[in-house]
Amino acid sequence: MSTSELQLPANLSALKEQLPPPPLPIGSYVAVTRVDNLLYTSGVLPMQNGEVAYTGAIGSWGVDAEYGKQAAKLCVLNALSLINHELNGQLERVKRIVKVTGFVSSTSCFYEQPAVMNGASDFLVECFGEAGKHVRSAVGVSSLPRNASVEVELIVEIHP
Repeated sequence: MSTSELQLPANLSALKEQLPPPPLPIGSYVAVTRVDNLLYTSGVLPMQNGEVAYTGAIGSWGVDAEYGKQAAKLCVLNALSLINHELNGQLERVKRIVKVTGFVSSTSCFYEQPAVMNGASDFLVECFGEAGKHVRSAVGVSSLPRNASVEVELIVEIHP
């Protein structure tokens, strides 16, 4: 199947119109790298308008799992923006989402990291359908860069 024959699912077409500008790296690394037909993103924070939109440890006062789900979804939106940029605006070249790794800044008494990461996983399935289903790790950590609540990495298979 050639790239010109690929069709974006309706949800993905709508998504492409709302992708934010790709976030810039905040250190000495590249945001996306390609190995054969796989794209790997660096860790992506819940950035909005150049600022971290979701901060603090999940499980602390006023920072619950639902807040974390929204942060995870925003991380994925930013990661997809990076992928779209890497593919020169051809997000339709995404064949499937292979793996999602999520780091959740959380208190020592919070054990719902998988529920937080469902915000990322559910959004990917909403956008890509069956091709959005993936393997995943959800890891609780004591802190993240810029006090972000969540950080997400993606591995994506693309059509040549």
